[in-house]
Amino acid sequence: MAPSQGLMFGRMAPYYDLLYGPKDYRSEVRRLVALARRVGRSGGKDWLDVACGTGRHLEFLRQDHRVAGVDRSASMLRIARRRLPGVRLRLGDMRTFRLHRRFDVITCLFSAIGHLRTEKDLERTFANFAGHLKPGGVVMVEPWIDPAKWLEDHLAMVSYRSPTRIVVRVADSFRRANHSYVRYHYLVAERRRGVRHYHETDVGLLVARADLLGAIRKAGLTARFLGDGLSSGRGLVLGAKPLSAP
Repeated sequence: MAPSQGLMFGRMAPYYDLLYGPKDYRSEVRRLVALARRVGRSGGKDWLDVACGTGRHLEFLRQDHRVAGVDRSASMLRIARRRLPGVRLRLGDMRTFRLHRRFDVITCLFSAIGHLRTEKDLERTFANFAGHLKPGGVVMVEPWIDPAKWLEDHLAMVSYRSPTRIVVRVADSFRRANHSYVRYHYLVAERRRGVRHYHETDVGLLVARADLLGAIRKAGLTARFLGDGLSSGRGLVLGAKPLSAP
């Protein structure tokens, strides 16, 4: 089964940056760049962001790197292209994209990896990342919620308000075996357009950190988990390609 693309990444894409406006992308990029310098050994500045969304991380990364992005959502990429003229942005699935070039750093952030449905999907994804890395390159993945920390029936809300527009997203969650289910409801109120309601259920794969590291090692990379990751508090999974790798 293909990973979920979701309402948020389709019809709701124009509202994505409104809901996530408070996210500190600049600080996250500083953290990622520092880690890449510390862990990476390839010596270059070619950076690929997989599941790049509207391009907010790439917006800051491009100041000092040669950047590219991949995403499954054409709607998100349309926004990213307006933000990042001249940057190579490709429509593609994280399991199967082929760019025919290799990078010093690959990132996959904001728990996008959690949209995969099976452990086989996870292995295919990390193998694809490894194939796009230069020897000595590093991949940094912000994982989905650790199964041991999953909160059943958790309630959450984010909102945006301006004089002409209100956007609200509320969610509750539950779990079935190793899959998470988050039910999202969106209310969008705009002048001259009234109030609209959308809803969807997002299904994700819950994978223990040890199993994530195992999938990275299976792709031929060294692996470790950092608990002090980015703003989500979910840590970062790092995989480094040996300098001797082909």
